[in-house]
Amino acid sequence: MPAINTPVQKLTAVDLFSGCGGLSVGLQQAGFHVAAAVEVDSKAQATYSLNHPGVKLYAEDIRKLDVSTVLADSGLQRGELDLLAGCPPCQGFSRLRTKNKGASVYDPRNDLVSDFLRFIKEMLPKSIMMENVPALANDVRFQILCDEISNLGYKHVVQVLDAADYCVPQRRKRLILLASRVHTPTIAEKRAERVTVRQALAGIGARSNTKDLLHAMPERRSPKVMEMIKLIPKNGGSRKDLPEEFKLECHKRSNGFSDVYGRMSWDDVAPTITSGCFNPSKGRFLHPSYNRTITLREAAVLQGFPREYRFHISHGKEAIALMIGNALPPPFIAAHALSLIQGILGSQPSPPETS
Repeated sequence: MPAINTPVQKLTAVDLFSGCGGLSVGLQQAGFHVAAAVEVDSKAQATYSLNHPGVKLYAEDIRKLDVSTVLADSGLQRGELDLLAGCPPCQGFSRLRTKNKGASVYDPRNDLVSDFLRFIKEMLPKSIMMENVPALANDVRFQILCDEISNLGYKHVVQVLDAADYCVPQRRKRLILLASRVHTPTIAEKRAERVTVRQALAGIGARSNTKDLLHAMPERRSPKVMEMIKLIPKNGGSRKDLPEEFKLECHKRSNGFSDVYGRMSWDDVAPTITSGCFNPSKGRFLHPSYNRTITLREAAVLQGFPREYRFHISHGKEAIALMIGNALPPPFIAAHALSLIQGILGSQPSPPETS
């Protein structure tokens, strides 16, 4: 992503539901000092600590975490924190889940929105950032959160945006809430040009020529699947382009999920990077030119992570792909975090002039 002009003054942030660290990367790129993070998953904790050794990580269930402990450990009083940010686990609000409203209502992960609100009430931060799937906007718990923060004196804005408009090289519709009690928050301006797959993956090259263990992780396919992949046209080809004898029976019976066994296009953004990004049967995850799916390093880069971001290979493909797919794209976060920084600093009185 393009360089961000960060302010000289470092503001402090706390990252709730940090996952493997995408949100923290974005906050740091914008200029925030991330003082603390909370994450319950052990593999995500290990990845976060590997990349953010200077951040106090609370490796526990947020529902059992005392907010006053986080404030005290961060050296802050109530009202002093500049930004409280987070993304409560969103699987219960996903588009597929919300087709069945019962599944959405009774998924226990949805109640973690209430813990986000608990932290807001007890910390009273100057600003708030919350990111999630678009379907959250229609959930009563989110509507309660918006009403409650309004009662606390926060002005807020909510929009559903495409991360591709903010230097993330993939299509990814996300809901974002920005709130502040010290200024009127505004959504960051969209970038004029999108970052393509070609630009994002430039220089990464073949797996056989790398010392990057994440990029070199092997894939195992049956001979039939490998033959299918070879026959799919380069640079945007689809399973619909396959000869009839290579089309799977399940694909012949369904017109849906047309991206399955599709290739990415060099000069377009990637599709949404999900936890299935290493499996051609889960979406348009075939490399534009090589006869393979994208590697997990390529997936992380398309998610917006720096190329040097580290993952424990011992965690295995599925666990790493889950962390990458669930992560918040750092450039998307950085753009909106910088908008909040400018508002917070603009609300503070200028120091007196000295001779």
